[in-house]
Amino acid sequence: MAYIWISAGVAKLNDHMAVTQTIAAYEIFTPQWADYLARLIGPLEIAGGVLLLLGIFLRGSSKVAAVVLVLFMIGIAQAWARGLAIDCGCFNVDVNLDEQAMDYLKTILRDVGYLALTIWTIKRPFKKFALYP
Repeated sequence: MAYIWISAGVAKLNDHMAVTQTIAAYEIFTPQWADYLARLIGPLEIAGGVLLLLGIFLRGSSKVAAVVLVLFMIGIAQAWARGLAIDCGCFNVDVNLDEQAMDYLKTILRDVGYLALTIWTIKRPFKKFALYP
């Protein structure tokens, strides 16, 4: 999961405008909030991934990751239910996709798999390399 979070965060660092447009496409946030979130989300994903990678605050960072994954799934599900044709903006940010490019069910199922891995990290017995439970 550390790799997933770090790679998702790195993909968002270099193209602030596209990330802002992707967040705005969900039609949940105002343009100002979309801009604010676009500035925060990449570095926060990288920070969370580094914490997971190093085993620092493993349970706490995994709990935060689980909440974020659930929020991402809710956002994708509401966009799907409302018929929005968007790119989720998860690992590559491309605001110029056609309607067939986004497979909402596949994306949600992928996130359910990530959530299962995250829950496993929260519940599993800790090994000697986890610095803090």
